Amino acid sequence: MTEVKTRTIRQTWAIPADPEDVYDAFMDPAKHAEFTGEEASGGSEVGEEFHAYGGYISAKSLELEPGKKIVQEWTTSEWPENAPPSILTITLKKAVGGTKLTMVHSLVPDEQTDDYAEGWKESYWIKLENYFKARKGPKSKRV
Repeated sequence: MTEVKTRTIRQTWAIPADPEDVYDAFMDPAKHAEFTGEEASGGSEVGEEFHAYGGYISAKSLELEPGKKIVQEWTTSEWPENAPPSILTITLKKAVGGTKLTMVHSLVPDEQTDDYAEGWKESYWIKLENYFKARKGPKSKRV
C-alpha cells in the first residue's frame, strides 16, 4: 500500500457572534444546514457521526467543549481509499466583536489540500460570518 502524503491547513477567521453560538451553528445539524444552505445530519456528542453537504463530508466527534473546541475525524466522499481520516480541530475564543475561530485541519491528502483550504473559506467561514451578520439585522442609525 502506498503511503498518502498529507499536509495541514491552518486558518483563522473572525465571526461576529459569541463562541457558544458559533459552536452551536457548527454542531447542530439544523443550524449547520441553515448557514451552509446544504443538508446536514447526525449527532452532536462525542463518538457520534456528523454529515454535512448532503453526505459529502463525514465526521466523527472525538472531543467537544461547547463554546470552546471541536475535534473530529473528517473525510469526504472524494477521500483516497488508502488515506486515514484527517483531524479537524476548531478552537473558539471570545474576541472584540465576536469570536476568533482557529482551524487546524491535519492529515489532509496533499493533492486535496489546496481545494479544501479554499473550500473552508468559501463553504464555511464566509457563510458563517454572513449568517451571523444577517441575524443581527441592520444597525439602527443615531439621529
